[in-house]
Amino acid sequence: MKRFLIGLIFSITAPASSLAQSAQAVPGEFIVKYKSTSSSSSVAKVRTKLAMKSASVQKAFAGMGMYHISLKAQAGEAQNLEDIKNDPDVEFVEPNYIFTKVDDASSSNNAQLYVYQSSYTYNEVLTNNIAQNDNLYHQAPINVGVTSTWSQITPVSPTNKVVVAVVDTGLDKNHTFFKSVANGGSGALWVNTREYNGTAGVDDDQNGYVDDVSGWNFISNTNNFLDDDDHGTHVAGIIAGVAQNMFARPLQESPIQIMPLKFLDANGSGTTAAAINAIYYAVNNGAKVINNSWGGPNYSRSLHEALAYAYDQQVLIVTAAGNYHTNNDSSDYPMYPANYDVPSNIAVASASQYDTLSNFSNYGANLVHVASPGERIFSTLPGDVYGYMDGTSMAAPFVAGMAAMALREAPNMTGYQLKQAVMNSVDVRSSYNGLVSTSGRINANALIVDAKNAVATVSSYQPEYKAQLRGVASDSGGSAGGCGLVSTAIHNGPGNGQGPTPMAGVMVGLMALPLAVWFVLRRRDPKHQRKHERFRMSSQIRVMVGDKELVGSMNTISQGGLSFNTEEALEKGGIITMRITSPDGHEMIEVQGQVVWSEQNQAYGVQFANARQGTLAMIQQWTQNLVKS
Repeated sequence: MKRFLIGLIFSITAPASSLAQSAQAVPGEFIVKYKSTSSSSSVAKVRTKLAMKSASVQKAFAGMGMYHISLKAQAGEAQNLEDIKNDPDVEFVEPNYIFTKVDDASSSNNAQLYVYQSSYTYNEVLTNNIAQNDNLYHQAPINVGVTSTWSQITPVSPTNKVVVAVVDTGLDKNHTFFKSVANGGSGALWVNTREYNGTAGVDDDQNGYVDDVSGWNFISNTNNFLDDDDHGTHVAGIIAGVAQNMFARPLQESPIQIMPLKFLDANGSGTTAAAINAIYYAVNNGAKVINNSWGGPNYSRSLHEALAYAYDQQVLIVTAAGNYHTNNDSSDYPMYPANYDVPSNIAVASASQYDTLSNFSNYGANLVHVASPGERIFSTLPGDVYGYMDGTSMAAPFVAGMAAMALREAPNMTGYQLKQAVMNSVDVRSSYNGLVSTSGRINANALIVDAKNAVATVSSYQPEYKAQLRGVASDSGGSAGGCGLVSTAIHNGPGNGQGPTPMAGVMVGLMALPLAVWFVLRRRDPKHQRKHERFRMSSQIRVMVGDKELVGSMNTISQGGLSFNTEEALEKGGIITMRITSPDGHEMIEVQGQVVWSEQNQAYGVQFANARQGTLAMIQQWTQNLVKS
């Protein structure tokens, strides 16, 4: 048994006010985004254009129109940079910031974030009775329904495994749990088969990375993603551990594949370019879920663009809410990437062993979505050992793992739909009211049940989304971030009290989710319609009647049902599926109901049928600022 010092959340170890002191960036390096309508649309043209300004392309993110560039240190460097910024084809330019881990444990503000823990070998796990029963889930102290899913999930096959990218500090691939099945492990480590079966020293899959057999190190630009901090290995074990008891022997073949993408070094230091590179790699190499257990208080346009790119490719993004115990909804204490309003980005708070918000966890009634176990989480550590860690860094991967398992059951779901499914399946608890948007803590069993019910009829859907111009990172001033603390000072962006609200995106079209909970509908006497308070609500609604989709306008809503107008005639007593946008247009729910009254075939009243607690909690949140009808 060994002793070591850990942080309750990796990368968030000081209050936001202390992070806005001085900016650090890689000298001469920048991230440039070209407009989609640019005449310089090809990589070759961009390289030629930048070379004329003594700039070289370090990495091209062609799918996003972004480039990581380096300017030569010379007398005209400043003027060359200004020329690039003023190019009419350029949308924005940001410095390539460095973020470092702040680990002053003596600070009164973050002393609570550090605690000595023990690590255990597998034999010590057994000796200390940590994992006695093979049928129990030992990684979290709260019952979130994980074990109930194990008998329900579809058997593992080579074609139904889901890849989860862990953008973090790397992974100990030699840990027993991550070894191949043939070597006594679970086979949870992702394998790039074309590189694995290819020729050493050759980029067999032509993705720009030579011998990227199981992941990549974006610091050294090699395939050695060794975890020299412990954090990434612990996170990965939580994700893959959702699918089985990792302490049972023999281990089962894992239905989840971990893609380790290292962008933070042993000192917790990384760059914006490395983070974007990792996300871009994950999306382009088959990851369907990306876990980001890191964050910081300042906005970066280039990182926002990277997450929007992931969304466009139907990827779910899971992010840690932060450990300041501050309100992410506040413009004074934002947290990124958790606060990016990319529709498939789900921000996760930490739940204590008492099913309350952890005393270190960030929260937000609008921008933090669910709570998840984040205290005394037992998982893998480098050196083939196991240990405890606390933090929203640990809460997020539970959601990532659960979502991956749900996607196996309903593979047509987009990342956007997965997010909504997670939110709609929570266990609502009064302890989370006003702290997370669903007022709930994750429920793995409810999520899997819903996914299995949805598989027969769900079709892929997500609304169009673009990262709106919010102002970009300044090349002077700002904050020195830490271990994913996006080190950017912003002009007219969120968190500076000058720009737009934290809901940063432009939603084009109705936020609708073709995913419902299929239950036997209950018929109730219309006299019971008014047992819930009704609120006036102006919002768009889409109604599915068989194969036909109608568009209408909302009038009122309550916990029991709603009323709306549509020009189409609906049959009284008919069963319909409704997709309802929130008053601000940034959220949606889907729920089934029965038409219980009508007025001249234009106004209709619908009673909800067995709506999920998470759905009702969202309605309750929406109506807090609405006028009673």
